[in-house]
Amino acid sequence: MSGLSAKIDKFIEMFIDYKGYVKVLEGLSNTLLIAVLGLLIGIVIGTLIATVRVVPKYKRLPRVLNRFCSFYVALFRGTPVVVQLLLAYYVILPLAGGHMTGVETAIMIFGLNSGAYASEIMRGGIQSVDAGQLEAGRAVGLSFSTSMFKIVIPQAVKNILPTLGNEFIALIKDTSVVSFVGATDLYVAFNYIGSNSYEFMVPYIVMALIYVVMVLLITLMIKLMERRFAKSDRRN
Repeated sequence: MSGLSAKIDKFIEMFIDYKGYVKVLEGLSNTLLIAVLGLLIGIVIGTLIATVRVVPKYKRLPRVLNRFCSFYVALFRGTPVVVQLLLAYYVILPLAGGHMTGVETAIMIFGLNSGAYASEIMRGGIQSVDAGQLEAGRAVGLSFSTSMFKIVIPQAVKNILPTLGNEFIALIKDTSVVSFVGATDLYVAFNYIGSNSYEFMVPYIVMALIYVVMVLLITLMIKLMERRFAKSDRRN
């Protein structure tokens, strides 16, 4: 126990006296920023792709867009997110003459990556809505796109809310690789504390606990949203 007590004392000293908490707060804020913005970008991209995938392919443009979307989904689902980060930060951006910080690059890549997964989630949600809903919208004079975005997609979101919650949780955990492009996340913050205190056991345990708490909070938030939607459906 004395050995564990000494490890905890070292962690507290590094965390408070040497202001390791500043690094942890930076890492936590970056982790949440990347995950939240990545999910929002992914939902927008995924909704657009899902709409293209389910639209009738009678004309040439929908067929071309469908092929492009299929390639996009295969590309981002077929390569690890860390590879996408490395290619974007160290290859594509330098060749294009662009400059983005590690956090900005991570937000972009996580958004594009999430879009590929969200598109399949959204497509399943759209297909779970009764086809009569779309037909009813068209029958009262709404266009296909208006019927989709005002009638079908809102109902689809209710159906896929738990799956979107799982996608958000996956993004939170996947942010642990953003250190490859120089961004500070929770792993970098706690690794900094461990490296400077020469003691990694307690920092890594605390880091794991923070991830667990975030996942539990997200799970609770999703359950509350599901209950709210369920109450709304019963009132209707």
